[in-house]
Amino acid sequence: MNSSSISPGYQPGAQIVQEKSQSETLSDLCVMIRENKFIIEDSNPYREVFNSTIVDTIGRAIRIIGRDPLLLISGSAILNRQRKAASIRRKHEKDGLIVPPVMIISITSRCNLACSGCYMHGRKSHGMGEMSHEILSSVVNQASDLGVSIIVIAGGEPIVRKDEILDMAKANPRILFPVFTNGMLIDEGVAADIASCRNIVPVISFEGFGENTDARRGEGVYDRLLKACRLLKNHGVFFGCSVTTTRNNFDDVTSEAFIRQMIDVGARVFTFVEFVPMSEDTQGHILTQVQKRELQIIISDYNLKFKALFIGFPGDEAYYGGCLAAGRGFVHVSPSGDLEPCPAAPYSDANLAVMPLKEALKSGLLDRIRDVPELLNESAGGCALRKNRVLIEEIIGG
Repeated sequence: MNSSSISPGYQPGAQIVQEKSQSETLSDLCVMIRENKFIIEDSNPYREVFNSTIVDTIGRAIRIIGRDPLLLISGSAILNRQRKAASIRRKHEKDGLIVPPVMIISITSRCNLACSGCYMHGRKSHGMGEMSHEILSSVVNQASDLGVSIIVIAGGEPIVRKDEILDMAKANPRILFPVFTNGMLIDEGVAADIASCRNIVPVISFEGFGENTDARRGEGVYDRLLKACRLLKNHGVFFGCSVTTTRNNFDDVTSEAFIRQMIDVGARVFTFVEFVPMSEDTQGHILTQVQKRELQIIISDYNLKFKALFIGFPGDEAYYGGCLAAGRGFVHVSPSGDLEPCPAAPYSDANLAVMPLKEALKSGLLDRIRDVPELLNESAGGCALRKNRVLIEEIIGG
């Protein structure tokens, strides 16, 4: 993904030319994206590439939502912020502080489902305390000040803390908040609340069609999720679906039939999350190397073919020189406030409930992981840090 994939002939549709300022804003943004004016020179080439990828992704999202003038203002503001945020991060890096563009915050370990293979269950973090609303809000505000562009809200089931998500999003209107949810708590009222915050992007978890989704998530879940999608669509919410992509469901979840069905119910973002085993008995679900390469090709093709946004996580690691965890591209915050390399690697030497984010980002663990490239390379699939967990634990203990 790069800025050259944006069609140079794109012009905003007639429906959105209701206010001259909005039309001009979108047109100017498209020109800036095409000419790479948002890309900030970076001392680290991989972070420069990731900055460019974020801009490209947000830019394509703006084009998708461009027919709805209500969504346009938030998208424009978020994209404009990316330029400023990248500059802030660059300044910090010159001072020796690595600030990632993306932060993932798992705000709770509570969940109303018990899906097999859930990473939160594998973390064995149930029963641990959650950050208070005050601490959580402070962490988000600090992240914004430091130049974080996107804050991904995860769980457990994050919508159990719906009001706090809304408060954080309203207090930070230029931050994009993708919320990864199982969708079971989305009713008419929740859909209306989310619609009032245009910088929240719900991302609902599916496993493909009904058989696979119900097998992992529970009988009848699939139909309830389709209903939740229709509610969000009726309220004009820009939302998507997240698919845990395994060796076994790969063909179904990457099929055009599945994509078209989800687009029909309103999904405009597709996030393919590669399965990460949290126990030895699930190793067989990891994508093969052929599937991993094919997934990147499919994502690239679908971004051109469909009026939707397709994203892979962790993405093309070869393209980024290894996993983007540990602050190279993103970090993770656990429900109790531990600052960790990623959601699948529950290792930490800093807690945000007791120290500022700026100090926690200077973590010896994160710094050591970035300094040892082999810790972020995994050739067989799965998670590089879990593969090297003995060494990670030695670093923490040392």
